[in-house]
Amino acid sequence: MGPKMPGPKGPRQNRNDRKKPMGMDRKALPSAESFSRNLPKTQENEPTDDRIEGRNPVLEAMRAGRTINKLYVAKRTDNARPDPTLARIINMAKDLRIPIMEVPKINLDDMSQTHNHQGVIAQAASHEYVEIDDMLRIAEEKGEAPLLLILDELKDAYNLGSILRIADAAGVTGVIIPQHRSIGLDSMVAKASAGAIEYVPVARVTNLSRTILELKEKGFWIAGTDADGTNQYFDDVWSGPMAIVIGSEGEGMNKNIREKCDFLLSIPMAGSVNSLNAAVAAGIVVFEAVRQRRKDQT
Repeated sequence: MGPKMPGPKGPRQNRNDRKKPMGMDRKALPSAESFSRNLPKTQENEPTDDRIEGRNPVLEAMRAGRTINKLYVAKRTDNARPDPTLARIINMAKDLRIPIMEVPKINLDDMSQTHNHQGVIAQAASHEYVEIDDMLRIAEEKGEAPLLLILDELKDAYNLGSILRIADAAGVTGVIIPQHRSIGLDSMVAKASAGAIEYVPVARVTNLSRTILELKEKGFWIAGTDADGTNQYFDDVWSGPMAIVIGSEGEGMNKNIREKCDFLLSIPMAGSVNSLNAAVAAGIVVFEAVRQRRKDQT
């Protein structure tokens, strides 16, 4: 009897593998209105260690190679002269592919812990990211088929922290998040993870679609979680190198990512509420995947 093939029975149905994914247009900064509701709030009596404020501290942090999740800069008022120092900071951030948000000064005042932000605040990572190849090498050294979690534009710190706890408990190889339109490894995520952030490798990529295609070339099957999935999460599909895609809160996976998945999995719902919290859904699917994979090894 030959080795069990990964994924669902039958060939891949996706015909979009060879399409070149669209990159993000970095020419224009996002408007303040597009994200002001999601600005991180800081309680005055609870300072965090993931904020860098002031022009020189931010410049030196970038020069030193500190991992920056996001850069907030003061929006220039009408008829104001360009600020050469802020321009240098923005240009350096663009070269380093750091997401930049242009915000009204009043928003920076609300975010500031030092009350001396000088028009720029950097949101630094509370933990260093790793490369996907490093994750896969560790799995190879252990003699395990890798199991990855891909998070499509998750924005809630509690959800990401909870998913890191789930990944640690289940023994997931690693977690992949996008650099843009997603929360990073900040202090709130670290707190919500209850320490799991120290043990779960997290990779941050600039293009999630391209990353999925690269994983396919390495032999991975990509399973998306979606209410309209034709497979159910407990189906026998979990052997071999696998990556599970968890969509964002409320919106799920975006269309481009959904089309890259080899198959979609649903979680049967019997109640009146037709959706689950992202972390809860991840826990259900991940532990079923781990159960099946351990069963196959016995």
